[in-house]
Amino acid sequence: MTVFLARGTSAAAVLIISAQGAFADVSAQDVWSDWKAYMTGTGYTVTGTESQSGNVLTVSDISMTMPIPENGESFDLTMAAIEFVENGDGTVNVLLPKEFPMAVAGEGDGEKFSVEIIYSHDGAPMVVSGDTSAMAYDYASSTATVTLGKINADGKDIPADHLSMSVVLNEISSKTNMQIAGQRSYDQAMSVAELSYDINFKDTDSDDRGTITGSIQNLTGKGVSVIPTGLENPLLLDLVKAGFNVDADLAYSGGNSAISVTGSDSFDMQTSSKGGNFGVTMSAEGLSYDVGQRDITIDVSGSEIPFPLALTMAETGFKLLMPVNPSDEEQDFGLGITLRDFAVPDMLWGMVDPTGTLPHDPATIVLDLAGKGKLLFDMFDPKAVEALEDGEQDPGELNAVSIKQLLVSAAGAKLTGTGDFTFNNEDLATFDGMPAPEGVANIQLEGANTLIDSLITMGLLSDSDAMGARMMMGMFGVPGDGEDTLTSEIQVSEDGKIHANGQRIK
Repeated sequence: MTVFLARGTSAAAVLIISAQGAFADVSAQDVWSDWKAYMTGTGYTVTGTESQSGNVLTVSDISMTMPIPENGESFDLTMAAIEFVENGDGTVNVLLPKEFPMAVAGEGDGEKFSVEIIYSHDGAPMVVSGDTSAMAYDYASSTATVTLGKINADGKDIPADHLSMSVVLNEISSKTNMQIAGQRSYDQAMSVAELSYDINFKDTDSDDRGTITGSIQNLTGKGVSVIPTGLENPLLLDLVKAGFNVDADLAYSGGNSAISVTGSDSFDMQTSSKGGNFGVTMSAEGLSYDVGQRDITIDVSGSEIPFPLALTMAETGFKLLMPVNPSDEEQDFGLGITLRDFAVPDMLWGMVDPTGTLPHDPATIVLDLAGKGKLLFDMFDPKAVEALEDGEQDPGELNAVSIKQLLVSAAGAKLTGTGDFTFNNEDLATFDGMPAPEGVANIQLEGANTLIDSLITMGLLSDSDAMGARMMMGMFGVPGDGEDTLTSEIQVSEDGKIHANGQRIK
């Protein structure tokens, strides 16, 4: 049900956005025809009843059907009507009713569902100008609301008090420039002064219930995309191979959220941030994400939590780069994680360090990896994914990894490092099934002995354990330039030997 609902809601969003800001031509009929061509080209089957009256084309009983190959799933989206109005000056207004329901239905793997989505707005039109080769779409609305209506799963209606949701957007503005020259290309920009959401849910088997509320301020987005044309009922894989690509970025100046759960147990969490971003690119060359937030605060309390927690972070981030097409050639990949200046309350420190022996400075973790590899299966092919899950297909080959940055800083100690390694996929014996690595890593550790002394004073580390730790550091490290600093060069040779600072340890 969750997967179906997510896909159905996504389809509804595509329809709303498309009707407001993605299709146009000099005549009403051409606008509707172009809209159908676009949706058909991305895998939908589109039908509707057309009625022309003067300069107004009304399309009613609109239906969009999308097959989902996984488990034989499919879903349908229906809505009442859209009007295309010729303004007499070469522009066309695309009009949606001020309030109308859309229905999303689907089935697959023995499960059926239907969801009603109610969309309302101030009635502002999408104004379309240009010609069939280059069109511009402008839209502005004071407010728009998306509300979850009736939900049916396997023939049973879900009571309204068990799940409700609404999303409100204020002061919406968008502009899209589209060109059609063999392929469709889009250049889009949008802004929303505030987006707020309100979700309520109740457990069907108990009195447990909860709410999720929040808002995002000054949401802006921009993106460019290319969508191939001329494909019949394409899947995402077909579109990517034919040249589909997207490069989009969202940013916001601040946000907040609140989660509350009551019943057998209670739980409350409030979060806020002073802005962030979400970037995504996708093409035959690969898929990448770049997500970040700034100045985050998290307050948590609950019946299972002994005391309220107040956590802060200066920055969080996540980056991912991965290939999407199988290839015999090496492809780039990358992974980045940032957790900077993560601070916990003194009350929590007091449980482990009541005397203040350790520095209570915020902790930081940064990891930045890049590499080369080969993707050996088609991730958009359900049969290939099934073969991978059954162990009949290898996911890929790891050829090289670069540690561009490693930083771990906490309790007065700091670990930093860089490194470069290549991997021999023909040698799976030297390192017990892992491709044999070859390369060098350089590591520096500051403040480790001071931290060990503090842990002994606190009674968290025995003298014998401390001696073992110091012997291990002495085996792998040599004194660095600064006080209480160790450096280490770890080298792995082609024949499987490992050296630390020139001393063989394997």
